[in-house]
Amino acid sequence: MASRVADPAVGERSIGPVRRTLVLLAVAAAVAVPIAAVPAADAAPVLVLGADGHVRTREDPYLPPAAPLPAPAPVDAVPRARAAAAGPSVPAELRRLQAAGTLDPATAAGYHDAYVAARDTLRRLHGYRRTQLAAVLGQVRAAAAGGRFIPSRLPALFLTLQRNRAWWAAAPIPAPGRRMTFQGSRIVWQHYPGQGLQIQWLGTFGKANALWRSGDHDPDLRRLLDEALGLATQRAGGIAFEYQFTFDGGRPPWVSGLAQGTALSALSRAAVRLSAPAYFDAARSALGIFRTPPPQGVRVDTPAGAHYLQYSYAPSQRIVNGFTQALNGLHDFAALANDDEGRALFASGEAELRTELPAFDTGAWSLYSRAATGGGGMESDLGYHELLRDFLRGLCDRLTADARRAASVGGTEASPAPDPAPYCQTATRFTDDLRTPPVLAIAPQRLRQKGSGAIRFTVDKVSWVTITIRRGSTVVLQRTARLGRGRHRIGFRPAKAGPHTITLRAVDLAGNAATATGALSVAPAAAKRRRAP
Repeated sequence: MASRVADPAVGERSIGPVRRTLVLLAVAAAVAVPIAAVPAADAAPVLVLGADGHVRTREDPYLPPAAPLPAPAPVDAVPRARAAAAGPSVPAELRRLQAAGTLDPATAAGYHDAYVAARDTLRRLHGYRRTQLAAVLGQVRAAAAGGRFIPSRLPALFLTLQRNRAWWAAAPIPAPGRRMTFQGSRIVWQHYPGQGLQIQWLGTFGKANALWRSGDHDPDLRRLLDEALGLATQRAGGIAFEYQFTFDGGRPPWVSGLAQGTALSALSRAAVRLSAPAYFDAARSALGIFRTPPPQGVRVDTPAGAHYLQYSYAPSQRIVNGFTQALNGLHDFAALANDDEGRALFASGEAELRTELPAFDTGAWSLYSRAATGGGGMESDLGYHELLRDFLRGLCDRLTADARRAASVGGTEASPAPDPAPYCQTATRFTDDLRTPPVLAIAPQRLRQKGSGAIRFTVDKVSWVTITIRRGSTVVLQRTARLGRGRHRIGFRPAKAGPHTITLRAVDLAGNAATATGALSVAPAAAKRRRAP
């Protein structure tokens, strides 16, 4: 690995406002049969840091569209710094690995040079740039102090440090969630405020799948996968593509069934396309997290089979889009590699998804996540609703193709193909949801003049709801809020008695609108009782 990065002059240019906004995660559409390459109109903008230190923006037609995810909360650096101070230092851990014979002297020296260079650069930085590089240095120090320095983890960890040093020394400050690459590399990175630049494995393997679909970028596909495999970590009895930063309360290093499933698809497809069985071997090794419980893996056994987690640090959270895509990846590997373990892992997960899926369909929209113990769950944003629909379509297509193959050979397979109908039908319903207006309900209500009260109503899916209350032609209250499905109440203290009209207008996340009206009767204020003389 390169151990030194040129020191461009430190400047304070900015690309877009640095503010709390949506962070974007790249996602790859998954289908059972080859489809056309991503059209240029859907190309994603990406920043590229060149060897000359200049950043250029280019449209990458093979970087899949992004789906929204709330920005991670700011990380408290104090506990991280204390943890790093309590354990071995980075140089000490590098010396330990070298003495043990698990790290050769040249590689250890390269890592040490990268660490010292980043530390020296940090001293020259100020403000936002310093905060980002300090966060990544803190991640490396915490990994050393926490006993997480193992040889296979260090390439990704120190590459992350080098990339951040190169970027924050002089490159423009990117907007939160912006994706970038570096000249000569095909790995996709992403800016997480307070965490610096981090490898975006989902975006990287999403791009690999898009290159495979294009049919005419096989050398690029090979180089991307070889580069990615060089950054994989030994974990859960195989390899894993780890995230090295704190996210949504989860401490690094963590893994994702969603990202690993997308990697399985890319590796398996490339093994066939490129006649490279070594990619099947890599995919087989990547099965480890699907047979291992958290926090090392993502498997949670259930009465029906197994749930594969989106985040290894959140064993009680059920995120259905990530689970579905993990199954798509397992299916691709099992089918293309004709692998018995892959089939067994897929079958366990598919049996559980078949059980879970109805609870993620509200009848009007999809849920993004639910707790393992049940409960209401959180509705999907528009991007995640469409993403889940697409992943379910992919699973529908795969299982439909399996059923047709089984029928063509007279049903001689050892076990029948799972029925694709639940996935096909749910995907169709989720498409219908994109065209169906929300349903509002408001009953006649009574309040008293100058008395505190509330207007009660229901909406059947997440929407922007505007409530307007009029007394005659005079608007006495108007409020707009984004509200989830269910019952709601808006506080109202009427100033005057008499009949009022309530108008509700709801616009769902896909832009469908609906209105409802109701009557509000306001009784005169209660007469004050006179005190006895």
